[in-house]
Amino acid sequence: MKNYHTHTYRCHHAIGFEKDYIEQAIDQGFTTLGFSDHAPWHYDSSFKPFMRMDETDIDDYIFTLRELRETYKDRIDIKIGFEAEYFEEKMDWMKEVINRYHIDYLILGNHYDGSDEDGRYYGMPPQDLSSVTRYCDQVIKGMETGLFSYVAHPDVIYYNQHDQRQLAQLERLCHKAKELDIPLEFNMLGYLHHRHYPSTPYLKMVREIGNKMIVGCDAHEASAIDGKKMKTVIDRLKQEGFLLTDEIFFLQ
Repeated sequence: MKNYHTHTYRCHHAIGFEKDYIEQAIDQGFTTLGFSDHAPWHYDSSFKPFMRMDETDIDDYIFTLRELRETYKDRIDIKIGFEAEYFEEKMDWMKEVINRYHIDYLILGNHYDGSDEDGRYYGMPPQDLSSVTRYCDQVIKGMETGLFSYVAHPDVIYYNQHDQRQLAQLERLCHKAKELDIPLEFNMLGYLHHRHYPSTPYLKMVREIGNKMIVGCDAHEASAIDGKKMKTVIDRLKQEGFLLTDEIFFLQ
């Protein structure tokens, strides 16, 4: 089994050290563990992010994981990435970070409209049609950059599941992912904690459109890397006709 959606304490809402997650993954039978903590961004103001690592944390994040990758190289494959939004005005900065630190991969997790500095959070409260449309536009633009390996919780947007206009926007996102051959995530955190995602309409679209789906733990603590629960979900999704993958595109 492989999991590419793992956070660290640097994002201010996950707990435990990297070693804890790695030991747990090995114990649970995982062959690959990818770390994808919430990506830092460069802010021109004095804004300090509260749900992602600070720009000054990058060196420690990369250095720590490189050391652990070497330590555990005979037991598990460690990949180093970020979960990042598509913030159009900041993407050149992110490309510089990718090249400077030789980042393995990016997951596209679009949480904010524009930026967390002054943009609205998409995950709550219920969003109107214009907000859902902007969210889908941004995710599609992100996919089109060729930088992102897959889309985390594509239905994190708190959309109205009974509004056909909003459903059409999410369907547009799924069709673009199919066209670009980019996997969409079944998010274990949302599933196990009974959040509004993964949502029933989203899953129906993914299956009918024939998107590739990847299961991600979205681990914010080591115990969330649970091989038994992941295997149960994978087996059920396969039985229900979903096209599953655990292979992703790497930048380096």
